[in-house]
Amino acid sequence: MAIEQMTMPQLGESVTEGTISKWLVAPGDKVNKYDPIAEVMTDKVNAEVPSSFTGTITELVGEEGQTLQVGEIICKIETEGAKPAEQKQDQTEAPTAEQAAPESRTEAGSQANKKRLSPAVLRLAGEHGIDLEQVTGTGAGGRITRKDIQRIIDSGGVSEQTEKPKAAAPAPAQKQETKEDVSHPVSAAGDKEIPVTAVRKAIASNMKRSKTEIPHAWTMMEVDVTNMVAYRNSIKDSFKKTEGFNLTFFAFFVKAVAQALKEFPQMNSMWAGDKIIQKKDINISIAVATEDSLFVPVIKNADEKTIKGIAREITDLAKKVRDGKLSADDMQGGTFTVNNTGSFGSVQSMGIINYPQAAILQVESIVKRPVVMDHGMIAVRDMVNLCLSLDHRVLDGLVCGRFLARVKEILESIDEKTSVY
Repeated sequence: MAIEQMTMPQLGESVTEGTISKWLVAPGDKVNKYDPIAEVMTDKVNAEVPSSFTGTITELVGEEGQTLQVGEIICKIETEGAKPAEQKQDQTEAPTAEQAAPESRTEAGSQANKKRLSPAVLRLAGEHGIDLEQVTGTGAGGRITRKDIQRIIDSGGVSEQTEKPKAAAPAPAQKQETKEDVSHPVSAAGDKEIPVTAVRKAIASNMKRSKTEIPHAWTMMEVDVTNMVAYRNSIKDSFKKTEGFNLTFFAFFVKAVAQALKEFPQMNSMWAGDKIIQKKDINISIAVATEDSLFVPVIKNADEKTIKGIAREITDLAKKVRDGKLSADDMQGGTFTVNNTGSFGSVQSMGIINYPQAAILQVESIVKRPVVMDHGMIAVRDMVNLCLSLDHRVLDGLVCGRFLARVKEILESIDEKTSVY
């Protein structure tokens, strides 16, 4: 039989790492190709990872809660093809240099395990100044795990009993130290330290990349949605009774944006270095927040869907986020993002563009305001601010202004004659 290695798959666009949230198999278990073997969490999706082989699990290299880079080994599977018994016999036929020198073999094994340290272990050890040469690993083959490092942190440092004579050498923390590391704040008495999850790390990385690479510009337009609000409120109860899900204001906004994108395809573009890619499909990414994370699932071909169809997808995608059942396909292919910041009362905000898209629209809270109408009359109207962040490499103020004006026109024309079907 042969030993095959399963690696961390890429579960979405721009995903660089994943966290093993739960193993679904154990060493010794037999699996078929495509059987789920683990649940993995990234900043974009929670997904089951299928086996790439048929065989027997021999080793779970990654641990539950461990974050691994895409392409790193997560487990090993024995498949038909080689003969372990013969391999074992070959190893015992003649004493090797390693067998004659146990001390040398131990040191070699230590070095091999050190090479297999995960980025999470290196990062955690570096942050707390822990010398990995002093740490005894409890993982497979003596591998140092994140739990080993955390145990040392909780106990206050490396035990003096693990002394080991060696030449003076910089600790891993010194090797990895950067200006960014030096600037990290230090906890004081009474402060609460909250571990950064894989999702939060990935969000931070993507946001930093967006702000670093994309020259952001920002514009805002005020929209009178009084008639739209009255129309939606008049049909929301009957709609819920007939369809079984809510007709939200957000569905009207997404539909208006999709329609305007069809008329202004420049807005549906991406920067690609030496060219700008204008996307054919209009796939609207919508931001859905949980208590500690943000996911951006995609409504595919939104311009071809009715307001009812969009409302259904918003409901279904939000439920998947809450239940942790978003698939990789749910997160891929977005070309423009609409963010419902008004859901928590915001009236004005500047969104960070969802890389590699060229723009993000923030739909703010609908509020009643006194508005000067025709002939100088003042009336109380339902008003909303639409805030657009744009990539100034791809888009200019003129096209963005016309695009927002068109979205405004569509929204202000919605009334009781508008069909949601």
